[in-house]
Amino acid sequence: MPYECGVAQMEDLLMAKENKSEAFEWFDSIVFGLTVAMCVLVFFFNFSNVNGSSMFSTLSGGDRVLERGFLYTPQRGDIVTTDALISHGKPLAKRVIALEGDTVDISGGVVTVNGETLDESYLKYSNITEPIDVEYPVVVPEGKVFLMGDNRENSLDSRASEIGFIDTRDIQGKVIWRVAPNFGKVE
Repeated sequence: MPYECGVAQMEDLLMAKENKSEAFEWFDSIVFGLTVAMCVLVFFFNFSNVNGSSMFSTLSGGDRVLERGFLYTPQRGDIVTTDALISHGKPLAKRVIALEGDTVDISGGVVTVNGETLDESYLKYSNITEPIDVEYPVVVPEGKVFLMGDNRENSLDSRASEIGFIDTRDIQGKVIWRVAPNFGKVE
C-alpha cells in the first residue's frame, strides 16, 4: 500500500512539523520584538546631528546624538536640540540656562539666574560669559527658555537678539546619548 507508513516515520513527520512551528514562533517573536523596539525608538526618541563648535567640549560638530523627546519638559542644565523652525533657521544644540519666569543676568563674566550664580562646571575652557547684544537682566517670557552653548566664546545663542528666547514647542528633546562617532552618555 502506497500510503502505509510506520510509527517511526509518523513520529519523524510530527517532530519536523513541531520544529518548524517552534522556528516560526521564534521568528515571530523576534519580528514582534524588533517592531516594538522600532516603534519606541521612532515615537519616543529622535536622532540629531550636532552642527558647529558651540557645545565643545561636551559635544562636537558632526556628533550624532540620541534625544528623548516624547513628553519632555525642559529643565535647567539639560542639553537640548531645537528644530529648524526657529528664527535662526538651523537646528541648535544648546544647554538650558533658564526657564519661563526666570531672571537672567550676565555681568562681569558671571551668569546668574534668579540672583543665584550658576555652577557651570561643564565649562571646560572659559568660564567667563559675556553678553552679545542683549541688555541684562532679562526675564524669560512664558513658554520660552534661555539657551547657551558650553563654548561661550564661539556660541550664537539666547545672548544674541538673532536667536533670543526659544519657544519650548521648538525643542525637539533632551540629548541623552552620543551615538557617533564616539558612544557615551551626555551630561
